[in-house]
Amino acid sequence: MVLPELKRHIVLYVALSCFGSVWAQNLVKNPSFEAYTNCPEGLGNLSNDVDFWSAPTLGSTDYFNGCSVAMGTPENFNGKQPADFGKGYAGLYLYAPQDYREYLQAELETPLIKGRTYQVSFYVSLAERSDFAIKEFGLLFSNNKIELQTRKAFTKKLWYQLKGNSYSYLEIGYTNFYSDTKDWLLVHSQFEAKGNEKYMIIGNFKNNKKTRLFRTKRNAKQGAYYYLDEVVVKDMSIAESSYELNKVHTFKNLLFAFDKTDLANSSIEEIDRVYTYLKQEPELYITINGHTDNIGSDSYNQKLSANRAKAVADYLLQLGLSRDRIKWKGHGGSKPLADNSLKSGRDENRRVEFLITTNTNASLR
Repeated sequence: MVLPELKRHIVLYVALSCFGSVWAQNLVKNPSFEAYTNCPEGLGNLSNDVDFWSAPTLGSTDYFNGCSVAMGTPENFNGKQPADFGKGYAGLYLYAPQDYREYLQAELETPLIKGRTYQVSFYVSLAERSDFAIKEFGLLFSNNKIELQTRKAFTKKLWYQLKGNSYSYLEIGYTNFYSDTKDWLLVHSQFEAKGNEKYMIIGNFKNNKKTRLFRTKRNAKQGAYYYLDEVVVKDMSIAESSYELNKVHTFKNLLFAFDKTDLANSSIEEIDRVYTYLKQEPELYITINGHTDNIGSDSYNQKLSANRAKAVADYLLQLGLSRDRIKWKGHGGSKPLADNSLKSGRDENRRVEFLITTNTNASLR
């Protein structure tokens, strides 16, 4: 699933307490590629430069960091992309002539537990000089680390030539928003673990003939190169949230920048928590209310607040919550919590609230 409006900002994934809940830790080490052994000075050195990450094949996966001139951010050999999650990110070809491929491999903190539901997410941006964009991202989980002497696509046929390994495969499809070369776009999905998945590889596991893609330029001959950052794998089943019914709750980390409706990674942590609770309580409904400060016309603020509430509702729908269990509405700047003459007050007033009820006809505030 893909939400193109979700982007920006690094978030520290740790066990935390909120609304009396325990939330899942990110199982990916060095998720935003900030920890490195060497400042990158050349192509294809990710395995040597970045802590806890490797290239599982001979494909020359790249590492970019603001510390470098040759492999820096935001500008580099494949275009320009700011590092919004810190100073570093990875780069790799997911499609190229003659079935050439590059991959990213991460060792998880602990093996996944059989039967538990996990969510995987990461941000991507198509490099400006790419001629194609692909239509699926693949994720391959294994119990052992992969080291394969090939530059070609790591297809299913090759998986089973490696003895003593077991696999779980997940494919995430998306819309043409993946042709975006400016913003970081969130890719995410949920899956049930088979058990003992210890390593994760991100890439395209199909050869060129089987890869679904579209051209971004005329007379395209080259590849599809993506920047990738902020990788998360978390156990959804260990969240034990509870919310008082018929009471207005405010998303604590869902404060908006002026004139913006974007959801940050810190925001979706909270929304994930609400979704998990609602999934476990199928008789409950949620009402979402968006609010703005008082800058701008009433009609504009009404539309802006409605779009903020809808951004949350859309994310819950993407996760799988039934449409008939969600309502949303914008209130503009008509219900301030704080003094709009102060910047801190305006920041607080740009908010989204939610109400969980047993009644599908609960009124919108």
